[in-house]
Amino acid sequence: MLLDPHKNKIEFILLIALMMALNSIAVDIMLPALPIIANDLGATSENDLQLVLTLYLAGFGFSLLIYGPLSDSIGRKPVVFIGTTLFLISVALAPLSPDFTYLLLLRFIQGLGAGASRVVANAIVRDSYEGRTMAQIMSLVMMVFMAMPIIAPSFGQVIIMLTTWHSTFLFMAVMAIVMLVWVCFRLPETLSTQHKKPLSFKSIISSFALVFTTRQAMAMTFANMLLLGTLFGFLGISPLVYIDIYELGPLYPLMIALTATNLAIASFVNSRLLNHFRADQIAFVATIGFIICALIWSLLAWQIETLPLWLFVAVHQPIMLCFGFAGVNQFSSAMQPLGSVAGTASSVIGFIRTTGGAAVGAAIGYFFDGTILPLTLGFLYCGVGAAGFMLLARPAFRPLSKPV
Repeated sequence: MLLDPHKNKIEFILLIALMMALNSIAVDIMLPALPIIANDLGATSENDLQLVLTLYLAGFGFSLLIYGPLSDSIGRKPVVFIGTTLFLISVALAPLSPDFTYLLLLRFIQGLGAGASRVVANAIVRDSYEGRTMAQIMSLVMMVFMAMPIIAPSFGQVIIMLTTWHSTFLFMAVMAIVMLVWVCFRLPETLSTQHKKPLSFKSIISSFALVFTTRQAMAMTFANMLLLGTLFGFLGISPLVYIDIYELGPLYPLMIALTATNLAIASFVNSRLLNHFRADQIAFVATIGFIICALIWSLLAWQIETLPLWLFVAVHQPIMLCFGFAGVNQFSSAMQPLGSVAGTASSVIGFIRTTGGAAVGAAIGYFFDGTILPLTLGFLYCGVGAAGFMLLARPAFRPLSKPV
């Protein structure tokens, strides 16, 4: 029997969170193993570590442009099966990688496959809900979804302590199979007949044009891209920060878990705040808080070459809390006006935020010089840029109006 998104709301949230989490698992479980992988497969420099993340995100982002229009035509579930099968094949080949370049190629393909479940998950939520309710559901989904960044690095750490980095890919495969079985037997097809689009060049171009010409969607998307780029940049160099600078060793996953916990807390509180404020209002206030914290962080890093760990964490975690409030509301605000082309909208928004965010994150990682100052400045610049894009969303963005 298939679930009803409105009657079986808890199961629906859990399933959508797992669909979204496949991408997170493929990123987070790798983090503790990155130095070992780079050493075993002959990476040329420490900064090449981030390429395992960047190439994956590039494949993930580009795949979204394909899966969205396809899901608007043939349905949501078939697209999940196609993409996840590609993911499973590339995951099975990854442990056999003879060198670092081969692994990077497979990581790109893994990203191509994982994009299906992510873009379809977003479209399914938009198919099933709208307005403030949609934003609340997305907040609860993100709260559950954040369990993966909390536990996945710890699983990765345990795996490389007990076996080898090759087993991290087995964990990815198991989670993908669990998701596929759950989708097959419980998830209904949420694409309604009236919203089905013919798979034609004209229809696809028309859908893309609608998305790109909706100012609220584009402005919020680019704002979200910049903030997401700071997260990607931090994750890419986090082993260098926590293991090399602060020498945390096996405790490193706990720091990633702390960050994910803050994001989960923000998502839960956000679901309550949406009863009183609009998503764009919360996102703008949170972005201003992000800027203020990043400015303080940058000034401290400029004055003190190596911040004490407690001070680093004391400033970084409030930034992540602000990111948690801003990110989900920026995304909900971007999707809201595009219900008739939810699959394509999820594709375009996902492509811009992911590939653009990966590029921003790679730039932040490129300037890493053994200190955290380039990282803190990257956060500051991206926060200011995000606030600027949100202001461009007017007249859709009205900070003082009542929630609807």
